[in-house]
Amino acid sequence: MIERIWRGHRNLVVAIVGIVAVLAIISAALLVSGSSGHAYASVSPSSSPSSSPIPTASPSPSAVALVSPSSLAPSPSQLPAGMAYSDLDGVVAPSNLAHRLPMAIMIDDYKDARPQSGFSSASIVYQAMIDESSDRYMMVFQEGTASDIGPIRSARPYYVPWAAEYKAMFGHYGGDAQVLQVMIPAMAKDIYNQDALNGGSCPYHRIDTRVGPYNAYTNTADLISCLAPRSYPATYQGLPTRTFVDDTPVSQRPASQTVAIPYLAETIGYTYDPASDSYLRSVAGTLQIDPANKKQIVARSIVVMFQAYAIEPSLDTLRPVVTNVGSGKAIVFEEGRAITGTWKKASNTALTLMYDDSGKEIPLVRGEIFMQSVPIGTAVTYK
Repeated sequence: MIERIWRGHRNLVVAIVGIVAVLAIISAALLVSGSSGHAYASVSPSSSPSSSPIPTASPSPSAVALVSPSSLAPSPSQLPAGMAYSDLDGVVAPSNLAHRLPMAIMIDDYKDARPQSGFSSASIVYQAMIDESSDRYMMVFQEGTASDIGPIRSARPYYVPWAAEYKAMFGHYGGDAQVLQVMIPAMAKDIYNQDALNGGSCPYHRIDTRVGPYNAYTNTADLISCLAPRSYPATYQGLPTRTFVDDTPVSQRPASQTVAIPYLAETIGYTYDPASDSYLRSVAGTLQIDPANKKQIVARSIVVMFQAYAIEPSLDTLRPVVTNVGSGKAIVFEEGRAITGTWKKASNTALTLMYDDSGKEIPLVRGEIFMQSVPIGTAVTYK
């Protein structure tokens, strides 16, 4: 098992610092980090701060067991033997984990499904609206290890192109007719389907501490063990990756930032903690804790994608269709700053990338990414 994000990176740096022979390398890395940390200035919000419930003050780092990340950045050739940068979130991890096959798992977000397990071990988390007033998550795992992941629920069509960006194993409990009969068959070569209700029950189990349908769970060990029986690969399939950067020095980070992202059922809040260079995540005003390991859930980068939502006319339920292929407005929050720009996804399988107003790709800080899809016109506020 590896420690997530900053711990692994910090321990690596400590080891490097202890070796006198590579002091010159560390010095060079510091210069690189310092020069890249100010690629983007703060952007003032276009609307007044939200009155939606978000924590009004950041708990101390010790209260939530956060560790300050390092701003040192060895090149891949300078990493210790057996270590590598992870494909999905850019953190340092053992090579066999850093290049492991991504596993994208559909997670419920009805009120009765909370608190969900696995958030703190994921590399990337997607959130988007689904039926009527609810929303749903897709957690994407690579180097992280989670003892519990769930509750797992059904798929929706627009999550498949997100999973296909990484040619991931796509884990879910069934889905609607559109995703099962149209989208998944059409993209069968772009994902590794693991449907619990259609021949892919291997990694899933029911727990007795929650009532159905909020009791379907898995873990990374079971997910990995069930790849080979279906002749699924164990490693990342060489797809493009995003650009990642290291932390700015503590002295150059803003003192605070709060972000409020409203969904129909709740508001997602983020409170920036400059000591750890991370955002503490809250749901409806309550800080979010992962039951799997009792850790505060944090984001290193938050990507808000404003995307066209429409209601599927052929269904009785108010089921949205999300347009996540194309381009649209985006706001990237990282290191206490807001960067306005554009998200772009050229095709169902293309990687979603973010660009600033000058057309340059926005690099993300190494660590867990939260991708927040919201309808165009959503009043995302920050200060």
